[in-house]
Amino acid sequence: MPEGNTSPASCSGRMHESILSTVGNTPLVRLPRLETTHGLQAHLALKLEFFNPLGSVKDRIGLAMIEAAEREGLIEPGRSILVEPTSGNTGIALGFVAAAKGYRLIVTMPDGASIERRKMLRLLGVEVELTPAREGMSGAISRAEAIIRSTPHAWMPRQFDNIANPAVHETQTAEEIWRDTGGKVDAVVAGIGTGGTLTGIARALKPRLPNLQIVGVEPAESAVLSGDDPGPHDIQGIGAGFRPSILELDRIDILKRVTERESFAAARLCARSEGLPIGISSGAVLHAMMELAADPCMKGKIIVGIAASFAERYLSTDLFAGL
Repeated sequence: MPEGNTSPASCSGRMHESILSTVGNTPLVRLPRLETTHGLQAHLALKLEFFNPLGSVKDRIGLAMIEAAEREGLIEPGRSILVEPTSGNTGIALGFVAAAKGYRLIVTMPDGASIERRKMLRLLGVEVELTPAREGMSGAISRAEAIIRSTPHAWMPRQFDNIANPAVHETQTAEEIWRDTGGKVDAVVAGIGTGGTLTGIARALKPRLPNLQIVGVEPAESAVLSGDDPGPHDIQGIGAGFRPSILELDRIDILKRVTERESFAAARLCARSEGLPIGISSGAVLHAMMELAADPCMKGKIIVGIAASFAERYLSTDLFAGL
């Protein structure tokens, strides 16, 4: 069994030098009531990535991409301007790192992103440029590219292409799952946005666990990776509408399509049954986990899902409609 996680947050019982050293080491939590009430064959556990300091799995890559660029001499505080297209959480992750290190950051994002995300970005001092929601992430990327071309000393992290993205999940997230399950995990389920989370986890764990199932989740309304055309959807953070370059699709064993309605329903169920208010894409992940866990072939096995963000980031969305 490998040594424990070596992420910056691995030390405890001390005063942290900055917010940056609190990234990582998020808890893995069982869902016993859902298992019982739904008669599931497998055991479910969610890795609660909203325990990262700014509340999402993207905190890991926000720090990793900026620090990798600093090591390579591509950027430096006080001179470089960071520009990134994002549906929200990556922008927030880059925003807190940029603020802590002294960078100016501009993000472009579809105007369908939740108001909570926009306000958090602005609170962090990030400059936000909105693009039409109907253009999806492609529109945000085009606008960011235009800003890069016209802005001296600008640099784009390019979360969909940056190798530091899957690398941090390979060296940290995967090792935390291995450690916290004692090396006994049978399936890992995550939504596919950039694809970095699943790619990194699969790289690290599949060589040790040949029978491990890696399950990717995408919106049924825009199931591009399954061969459909891109389309608008409300599962923020996944389903970018194209295949990211860092996504190693051959490492994914199963692609599951989940509808917006199924995502909302599972997220609400998790809050009411387990006391875990998860976000919309996490609801999609949970729905896929429960489908997988209902299979008699999965009896007694352990399914780990990545809960990318917290419900409170979606107060203005349909997740809270009628409440």
